[in-house]
Amino acid sequence: MASPTVDLPILKVALLGCGVVGSSVARMLVDNADDLASRVGARLELIGIAVRRPDRARPDVPVDPSLFTADADTLVRSADIVIEVIGGIDPARELILTAMQHGASVVTANKALLAEDGPTLYAAAGEHGVDLYYEAAVAGAIPIVRPMRESLVGDDVQRILGIVNGTTNFVLDKMDSTGAGFAETVEQAQSLGYAEADPTADVEGFDAAAKAAILASLAFHTRVSIDDVHREGITEVTAADIQAARDMDAVVKLLAICELVRDESGAPSGVSVRVHPAMIARSHPLGSVRDAYNAVFVEATAAGELMFYGKGAGGDPTSSAVLGDVVAVARHRLAGGHGPTESAYADLPVVDMGQATTRYHISLAVADRPGVLAQVASAFAEHGVSIETVRQRVLGEGDERASLVIVTHRATDSALAATVDALTGLDTVDAVVSWMRVEGA
Repeated sequence: MASPTVDLPILKVALLGCGVVGSSVARMLVDNADDLASRVGARLELIGIAVRRPDRARPDVPVDPSLFTADADTLVRSADIVIEVIGGIDPARELILTAMQHGASVVTANKALLAEDGPTLYAAAGEHGVDLYYEAAVAGAIPIVRPMRESLVGDDVQRILGIVNGTTNFVLDKMDSTGAGFAETVEQAQSLGYAEADPTADVEGFDAAAKAAILASLAFHTRVSIDDVHREGITEVTAADIQAARDMDAVVKLLAICELVRDESGAPSGVSVRVHPAMIARSHPLGSVRDAYNAVFVEATAAGELMFYGKGAGGDPTSSAVLGDVVAVARHRLAGGHGPTESAYADLPVVDMGQATTRYHISLAVADRPGVLAQVASAFAEHGVSIETVRQRVLGEGDERASLVIVTHRATDSALAATVDALTGLDTVDAVVSWMRVEGA
């Protein structure tokens, strides 16, 4: 019996890249062909897969080997929909622009390109009347881009807190749950396939920064590039930091934080976008995100608090997001409509990290004698920083020093950093043992 979809029109699909994500996309296009056709109203015909080595055997990809080609430029010129999963800036950018010039809508997972040159891609899509979709560029299978572009576009997003890199979340989670050190845990992540042989992009925060730029651009209708994002990685996080967080019933997470900044009148005056490790209470929804999972916590005026959670990487999870976009743009081609375009009307400035407001957890080794706490408190007051809690204990028998752990109220990062600098200059402070930002309150 013939498939009920055989008489449907055909939309030609070109796939750029056949790595972990690309091979999974190809499998899903083939294995789910009839269901996808029924959902779209047209058959999605895979007309080619652009790869560097087309003669290489790929037994896990169930397609005719003749579909593999090294000529990506020719391939994109004959497609209705182009799926780009090769990553990087070039040749991905040129291939996407060529595809759009020849009338193809584009689905991409390329966070680096979108964070560096998204406006160019948006402009080309608008000029040529095609779609640009990129759900898979942020947090893998988690639907967060479309809610930001569509579901929440009638609301005012105030803040986004995100765990958007699975590698770093796995590392920090294992440091917390097992007591292992950073290097040991990175090796474990690599052995399990959660981290690349060179994990720099993950552990130094570059990957999360690109995603933060995309989320901030969508949330605040303002162009934000990766160069606008303040970035700190997790390589300096120590077992002592993890224990300090545990002592206050918190965990350390690498957070992508996007916030709307308001002036004294309450009017939006800028955008703060940053990626750095921070302590967050275990009771906070993000505090319970374990292993290599991702989550994005959104605060909006009308909707309130929203949590998006799921697998943030991997072939099948990412392919789920890719295929969702493919179905959307395919439906648009049949109906003659288009999806959302760039929304950058607010054009707010991205503020310096020093203007961001946060809290600090500061651990000091101080002289164990009267008057020390008053001197320390004075340093905070001089910089306009209010102390929320103080905990003091003697370091050990015979030790003439005490441990002083202070958590501040919210203040600008510049004021907090200046306070830490001032503390290092006090003769009663033997050492600033550690400091870390505290978020989620």
